[in-house]
Amino acid sequence: MNTIPNATTPVAVLDDAQRATRRRERLVLFSTGLAVFAVFLDTTIGFVTFQAIGRTFPTSPSTLSWVLNAYTLVFGAMLIPAGRLADRIGRKRVFLMGVVVFTIGSMACGLAPSLGLLIAAEALEAVGAALLVPASLALLLRSFDSSRIPVVVAIWGAISAAAGAAGPPLGAFLVGNFSWRWAFFINLPVGIFSYILGRRVLSESREAEAGRLPDALSVGLLALGMASLTLAIVQTDEWGWTSVKTIAAFVVGVALMVSFVLRAKAIPNPVLRLELFHNRDFSWANIAALVFAIGFNAMFLSNVLFLTTVWDYSIERAGLAIAVGPAIVALTAPRFGRLAGRVGQRALLIPGGLVYGASGFVLLARVGTEPSYFTQYLPAVICSALGVAMCFPQFSSAAAATLPADQYGSGSAVVQATRYLGGSFGIALVIAFTGASVGIDGFRHVWILIAAVGVIVSLASTRLTRRYLST
Repeated sequence: MNTIPNATTPVAVLDDAQRATRRRERLVLFSTGLAVFAVFLDTTIGFVTFQAIGRTFPTSPSTLSWVLNAYTLVFGAMLIPAGRLADRIGRKRVFLMGVVVFTIGSMACGLAPSLGLLIAAEALEAVGAALLVPASLALLLRSFDSSRIPVVVAIWGAISAAAGAAGPPLGAFLVGNFSWRWAFFINLPVGIFSYILGRRVLSESREAEAGRLPDALSVGLLALGMASLTLAIVQTDEWGWTSVKTIAAFVVGVALMVSFVLRAKAIPNPVLRLELFHNRDFSWANIAALVFAIGFNAMFLSNVLFLTTVWDYSIERAGLAIAVGPAIVALTAPRFGRLAGRVGQRALLIPGGLVYGASGFVLLARVGTEPSYFTQYLPAVICSALGVAMCFPQFSSAAAATLPADQYGSGSAVVQATRYLGGSFGIALVIAFTGASVGIDGFRHVWILIAAVGVIVSLASTRLTRRYLST
């Protein structure tokens, strides 16, 4: 009997194994990406459905604002504790738990018979979102080979960026043709499919040496500190930037965060290990992400407001006009991720910030009160979309490259919390600028902000290691 193996057999077996691995990796990305898309879509679609909800539940603007604020406060406060929980008890477990809670919360929002129940359902939805977002990125970091991390994180970032930017046009379509309730109902099939697929293809992972559960006091200090800072930002439209309430909320938030830092230094099991910030790349990636999030959220909200108020576009037409941006991001971000895998994140972030900032300069130079979408607005949309594709995913990628395996969930949550806090601040600035001015003048201040954000992001990115990849 001939016992000499066929020389081609190992190669064929290896190829089959590689194909099976790649197929499973794609399913992991699809499962986590679906849920993340629903979450980030939900964070922006509410701005378009807000007025329609007000027509269903007539009340004062300050009371109605809690439809958005309840989600904002809970999501921002829960992100980092949820990321630490994922590291401690299992990222797959926390991700699937988050998908279930988010889906139930979405269904409750769509069925809510009163404003009070809608606000409560928004808070429940936010808990689910906070559980699944950091766990989803942690699962990807554990599931892919390190050489492919820049591309995978770029795709993950493109999903979140495209979802956030697609919220206004999709919300406009749903409000114009169906009901605001469908902005929540569309999450149901996504959540169910993501859960079923995730149970089958995701692998469990957690910290190698499970220590004590996170210190309850540090969890409380961090969550309340984030909530207080977020409250101060989102209530500036109603309270004013210099009111006693706003200043008090900022002071309380800062005091709680300082108390958290002191507590975290004094105990062995804080909810967030401060050693993460000893790494220069992790710290500067988060700083750049914070600044970019201000401009990103300011951009999409001001786009909707400008097109519908100054140019008198219908909400459906404005949605179509904005949709070009998400399409460009979805097409180009994975390609920039592959490039980042070869040249490093820094090499993309520095020019990417300038490309994004150029959109602000284009708006300032070309846009007037007379509508001319193709010659005035479209060039700015293209610049901003390319800047988002070059920058948005690379913040997570650059920060993730420095994370110890035991802290994938916690570190991912820090990046998301940083971006979320910056995004809330960007929205508050748009409201302040446009509310204090008449016509186009307030939007010019927003466009100056966008241009400045791009320059600052480029400068901050120069502090990253010259060639820092996920290795």
